[in-house]
Amino acid sequence: MAEVTAALGLEPDQIEGALTAASLAPSVHNTQPWRFRVRPDRIELHPDPARRLAATDPEDRELRLSCGAALFNLRLALQCHGVRPLVTMLPGADAPGALAVVRRGGTFKAENEHRALLAAVPHRRTNRRPFLDAAIDPRQRHALVRAAELERSWLHVVATPEDRAQLKRFVQRAHEIQLADERVQAEFAAFTGHRPGATDGVPPASAGVRPEMQDEWVFRDFHGPQRQAGKDYESDPLVVVLCSFYDGPLGDLQAGQAMQRVLLTATTHGLSASFMSQPVEVRRVREELRRALGGVLVPQTVLRLGFSTPVPPTPRRAVADLLLNSDEHAPC
Repeated sequence: MAEVTAALGLEPDQIEGALTAASLAPSVHNTQPWRFRVRPDRIELHPDPARRLAATDPEDRELRLSCGAALFNLRLALQCHGVRPLVTMLPGADAPGALAVVRRGGTFKAENEHRALLAAVPHRRTNRRPFLDAAIDPRQRHALVRAAELERSWLHVVATPEDRAQLKRFVQRAHEIQLADERVQAEFAAFTGHRPGATDGVPPASAGVRPEMQDEWVFRDFHGPQRQAGKDYESDPLVVVLCSFYDGPLGDLQAGQAMQRVLLTATTHGLSASFMSQPVEVRRVREELRRALGGVLVPQTVLRLGFSTPVPPTPRRAVADLLLNSDEHAPC
């Protein structure tokens, strides 16, 4: 088994802490589809093909989005250790199979914003519970939009009644298509429900409550408890579509970093977030959503944001399980 070693001028325990932060990124059904190779002059981020969701995510778009989120956490942790991360995405022959390589690009003086975002990493959760019917103020919206812009992406706020109604139809249509797909449902079942000792997936404590007919939006049923009377989902959450400016693997990785910066910014503002990813996971619905956004922006994920009660963390794999040996490739 590989061990964490010194790299980028940092001690092994500092590198392990940075990789722990990276491992706390969100991923579809908490599959955690990333591996890392640590060398003295670099940290490589690799996809884990063994954790692909071939039916839910046939193009690996969300796999790369998740790995982009892990990359952002890694960058952030290195910055707070005084390292300026020099990132090469899709490095090709320089690191075969890697999605990104991070080297030391000099020193970095972390600011309060960086430290606040890093402190938010272990507290960020995907919150599938009902939110309070409390509005997010313009200052908080601006902070979320700015977070995406800082990572060269775009956060489209779904603001008008017409746009909200259209997006609801996209979510509903994609949800129904996935419900009818036995392979998608098998993947969902494999990572949800009661799985004693599991280090991945969505346990019942993180499942939210069971969807019901009166819900304004369609939610996946993660097999949570029945809701108490009067504890319906909120009628008017803040819904946003995170978009990249270009399509393809590079756009996915860029958007993943933006997504994580948005989510961590939301956490620092006391906001909760969950995903309504169905319209992006079904190709034909994704194309309709893209046209509805004007045809230029590439929708990468849909987020629901608001205020809610705290939720427990989801299980995570140990860092030792995420490491690749110097000559090892991620399993196929």
